[in-house]
Parts: sequence; C-alpha cells; structure tokens
Amino acid sequence: MSELKQKIALFIDADNAPAGKFDDVLSEVAKYGVVTIRKAYGNWKSPALKLWEELLHEYAIQPVQQYDLTKGKNASDIALVIDAMDVMYTKQIDVMCFVSSDSDFTPMVTRALAEGKVVLGFGERKTPLPFVNACSKFLFLDREKTEEKSSAKPKSIKSDTKLINLLRQAIEATEDDDGWAELGPVGSHISNKTSFDTRNYGFKNLSGLFKAIDLFELKRGAGNSYLVRDVRKK
Repeated sequence: MSELKQKIALFIDADNAPAGKFDDVLSEVAKYGVVTIRKAYGNWKSPALKLWEELLHEYAIQPVQQYDLTKGKNASDIALVIDAMDVMYTKQIDVMCFVSSDSDFTPMVTRALAEGKVVLGFGERKTPLPFVNACSKFLFLDREKTEEKSSAKPKSIKSDTKLINLLRQAIEATEDDDGWAELGPVGSHISNKTSFDTRNYGFKNLSGLFKAIDLFELKRGAGNSYLVRDVRKK
C-alpha cells in the first residue's frame, strides 16, 4: 500500500500533551498518510485545556469529555485505550498515533504492532521509556530543532552508551569486509530494532549525527550516499 494512501487514527491525551506542539505532530504524520480519525481526551471543563480547546475546530479534532472522578486515576487514559482498541478492530486503519507525555500505553502499542499497524508516538522527554521504545517511531516534542555545533553536544552523545552501542551494532550488522557500511542499511537496521529518531538528539539526519561523533568515520559513497565506519576498525 502506498504510504500516501495510508489511513491514520490520531489519539491525543490532552491532559498530558503540549498543545503548542500540535503542528509538529501533524507535519510528521502527514508523511505517512491521511488522518481520518482525530480524538482528544481530557476534562474540557479544566482551564488547563484552554489551548487544546482552541485547536479543536481548527483541526477538526473530536473532544472526548472525561471528568476527574477519582483522584489518582486517569480516566482519559482508559477511555483513550478503549477507543483505540475499538478503532483498531473495526476500522480500516494502517497507522495509529498516540500523543502523550505522562502515560504508558505500552500494552496498547504492542497489541497494535502485533496487528500489523505502524505506531507513532509523540511526547516530551518525561514520557515513560517503555512506551517510547515500543513505538515504531517516537518523536520528542521538546527536542532541539537545530543542529548545534558546540562541543557540549558531541560530548553528551558520546557518553550515551546505549546510543553508541546501537550505532555500532547497526554498522557491524551491515558492514563490508573493510568495515564500511552504507548509511541507508544502517538506518534501516536501527529502525527495525527501536523507535530511534536522530531529531531527538538535535540532528536532522543520521549523517549529521555520525559527523558530530569522532567515534565514527564518514565518507561519500556512490552518488549522494554515505559510508560509515567504526574508528576502531581502522
């Protein structure tokens, strides 16, 4: 199926998502297809949702009212999951999108993946990691949007052991006899394992990320492609 024809269901946990970043969400999901279902959950009597309320008509979002009946219990989360399950089994949906920063929708995500759906997640960095990692792709809404050239950023990235190991494993899985790997297959290998997105680290693409880290060597390949190698293989 062509990506442009894919149907998307968008579920927003309005109590736990920044309304000011909704344009970023729409810009990203537009790459996958057309949003045919748009629902936002929360207590719409609360002044805290004023910004979201202003977006409802502009973006044709259906508000779902959930009162805060029990302290410590998030009724919006439960209603969202019930509706998402219903949509998954009764509608012809290809991509499911969840916007939330505080809630862990991991069981919902894993079920959707098992049903062959692409799952996109959006939230702030405080979002529970199990939810982040379970998604096909997860984008932090409070990420840096421009590539900084300061030495602080590469130093910070180099200290991220999990990230460095992920990059090294992807290179090792796709490298040739000389240790060089094409950037395309490296990126595909990473995407098959995790919800990794270079924009969450402040870089527009994978080449920019590799260039910023002196643990890797990058060079031009055929055409406009790039080749990357772990410097330890020199």
